[in-house]
Amino acid sequence: MSALIRVENLIRDFDVSKPWLNRVIERLPKARLRAVADVSFEIEERTVYALVGESGSGKSTIGRIIAGLIGASEGRVVINGADIADRDHGKGVQSELQMIFQDPYASLNPRWKVRDIIAEPVAVRGGKTEGLAERLLEQVGLSASDVTKFPHEFSGGQRQRICIARALASSPKIIICDEPTSALDVSVQSQVLNLMTDLKEEMGLTYLFISHDLTVVRHMADRIGVLYLGSLVEEAPRDRLFDAPKHPYTQMLFDAAPRMDAFGREVDPPKGEIPDAINPPPGCPFNPRCPMATDICRQSHPEPRMIGETRVRCHHAE
Repeated sequence: MSALIRVENLIRDFDVSKPWLNRVIERLPKARLRAVADVSFEIEERTVYALVGESGSGKSTIGRIIAGLIGASEGRVVINGADIADRDHGKGVQSELQMIFQDPYASLNPRWKVRDIIAEPVAVRGGKTEGLAERLLEQVGLSASDVTKFPHEFSGGQRQRICIARALASSPKIIICDEPTSALDVSVQSQVLNLMTDLKEEMGLTYLFISHDLTVVRHMADRIGVLYLGSLVEEAPRDRLFDAPKHPYTQMLFDAAPRMDAFGREVDPPKGEIPDAINPPPGCPFNPRCPMATDICRQSHPEPRMIGETRVRCHHAE
């Protein structure tokens, strides 16, 4: 398989400084938050690549950069051989990409009928929209007659199906799924995930799946990247990652996750707090919470290296 998406040395900084006058009076320098720190990975065509990590780890920021909603500070994103920052070719490849957002209640215009919501991505490009919404609604398990309804007439799971239909309207190759089921009930989650899996096989889609739910990721992903404080600390095929995690942070996530086969087990909660992203600790960003940390961890940021099929940033991964 060929890499459909290549993310190369991606960095994204945000200016979180106080207003100019406050900085002058208080003699403060500018403050920058590094949300994404030198992240690189590839997504092969017709596969599901998952990004996991705690809140604030940079998952959604990476998804928005790939989608073109925000720019990168450094690095680049290459889709189907074209740099998305290239004015001549970038817009063409981004038309092959759509995004499904976390909250189906907030991502649909409450004043529009479902027909207009689904057809919009095609209409803005001057494409034919006759019968499109009806066909896509049936494809995602709703009724064609629902095109005349408004979003408030649907449940959360039905609204997310409408969001999926809207994403499919422009026949994309890539869909970025940013926590697509976290706002739904567990019973509805499985229906939406199964629908997404069926559509992937039927239409040959490629997914970037962003989630903090390891159970969902294990069900969906082919390959997984684990993010901590903006850095990709471990990346491996799904089964390899779950069977033999190499990074202490990945092990901590797995130990803290609920398991069906472990009723009544004693679990130590994750230790420590996520460091301040504006003033991260020196060396490995995980060292203040890591039970294996040594002097080298506090002094030197580990470079990514391969251990079998796993790419890991850890001085003591063996």
